[in-house]
Amino acid sequence: MSNSTMVLPKETAQLLVDLTGEARVDVALTMIIREYARQQLTKLGNELQKFERKYGMSFEAYRHIWNADDNEDHYTFEAEDDYLMWEGAVTRHKRLSDNFAWLP
Repeated sequence: MSNSTMVLPKETAQLLVDLTGEARVDVALTMIIREYARQQLTKLGNELQKFERKYGMSFEAYRHIWNADDNEDHYTFEAEDDYLMWEGAVTRHKRLSDNFAWLP
């Protein structure tokens, strides 16, 4: 990761300070990003659980069945939409989990 300088509008910097109570803007921004990452991981985790309950299995098991079986039910709008949404949620959750593994 490169060290680069970011210029924030004064209003944004002040908002970061006000939101977190941290006087150092870089620390305040890190706190906000950390909290947002936690929220997104929770949201994505809930979405994954919704699909796992609906289909009674993990995405990996579902993907295996999807790829192995030529089932006409796979070609419905709902099935294709669920597959794509589920796959996207799995991918985002993994990416966020990997990038924010240091979160408590």
